[in-house]
Amino acid sequence: MRKQHDFTQGNIFKQLIMFSGPIMLANLLQTSYQLIDSLWVGNLLGADALGAVAISGSIIFTVLSFIIGLNNAALTILSQQKGKKNQEGLQRYLNAFVVLLSIMSVSLGAVGFIFAEQLLQLLGTPEAIMDSAKSYLQINFLGMLFLFGYNFISTVLRALGNSKTPLRFVFVAVVLNLVMDPLFIAVFDMGIDGAAYATIISQGIAFLYGVFHVLHKRLAPFSIPKPPSLNEIKLILHLGIPSGLQMSVISAGSAAIMSVVTTFGSSVVGGFGAAGRLDSIIMLPAHALGTAVGSMAGQNIGVRNWGRVNKIAKYGVLYNFLVMAFVGLLVVLFAEYAVRMFIQEEEAVQFGTKYLQIIALCYPFLGINFILNGVVRASGAMYQVLALNVISFWVLRYPLTFLFSQMYGNIGIAIGMGLSFIISSIFAFLYFRYGKWRQKVLFRESN
Repeated sequence: MRKQHDFTQGNIFKQLIMFSGPIMLANLLQTSYQLIDSLWVGNLLGADALGAVAISGSIIFTVLSFIIGLNNAALTILSQQKGKKNQEGLQRYLNAFVVLLSIMSVSLGAVGFIFAEQLLQLLGTPEAIMDSAKSYLQINFLGMLFLFGYNFISTVLRALGNSKTPLRFVFVAVVLNLVMDPLFIAVFDMGIDGAAYATIISQGIAFLYGVFHVLHKRLAPFSIPKPPSLNEIKLILHLGIPSGLQMSVISAGSAAIMSVVTTFGSSVVGGFGAAGRLDSIIMLPAHALGTAVGSMAGQNIGVRNWGRVNKIAKYGVLYNFLVMAFVGLLVVLFAEYAVRMFIQEEEAVQFGTKYLQIIALCYPFLGINFILNGVVRASGAMYQVLALNVISFWVLRYPLTFLFSQMYGNIGIAIGMGLSFIISSIFAFLYFRYGKWRQKVLFRESN
């Protein structure tokens, strides 16, 4: 198998830079994918269609959060098997994930298609856009297998030490979506349905290309699917369920914080929304480093090489500080120009600018959470990372945001958020340093 890295040996800092770079680019392309969809729909079909996509998108994001949780479990299990150089075990767990994810994606797609309208009603979708939102959502549920598969293949390759090839699959999906969106929406006159078909077709082609490329180049030991063992299913669910819940905690925490923001009126909501879009781009390096460190640490945890695991964490934190401090400086200098790309209303721009300039000083601390939690997660300590996320969002971020907004007005939102980043990084460090995650053993000899 080519294009893979054995992270149990070699220069850690060089590996971290070379491995995380393509993940950052893939994440950036993935972000642009969503932005392209919104731009075409908004400009070609108007505000109602954009609203329908936004509401449906929140349901799709919830499903995607669940997929990310399962992929975190895959990254942990497969990277440890790779580190152990257990080819037979790697093949067995790959087979188990393929079978389980195929069943889940088809089942979830069918249930989502049938109950699309009820899901939209739960979110209070306005009657005027219900039909278009339902149609858009149902088409996306039809392509659920592609969404699962497209993300899973990238996770498998990263677990095995290959971050460059997944970049190719994401690039194919983004380019196809860029071309097909206006073609299906305007030229074929399919409206909002065209945007949905463009999404699932581009993801489907990227998925099929990924399958063909991986099998042809023998990049992963996939085999003809067969029923997995009970032990394999139990381990995957044992890691996958709490990992999926982590994303639910994050989504719910974000919604709770938005409830604080909305009390300050539309201008603050607009400024916060623009800042949030920029935040999702600004945090890409920290997200990518968390994924890279997780894969690198996982391989070493597989062979119980704790000295190297500690070095990976140390270099990850150092690299995060260098990158996020630089990004933070750019944000402080150019925040206003960036916010004006999304909104023009002066009061909203001023809030968005101040918010970003305060938060920017705390980006390196939020990055520490991604790095250290990524290492802990790689050991299989999913419930412990879930607890750290509960602390981060529900014990710190939401209460502090609420408290400081009461004390200092709307700017207190940024102060509370920033302070929560700093304190949660301390919790992450304390658990990394003194927690019992190193005692976690995923594979017994019988496995």
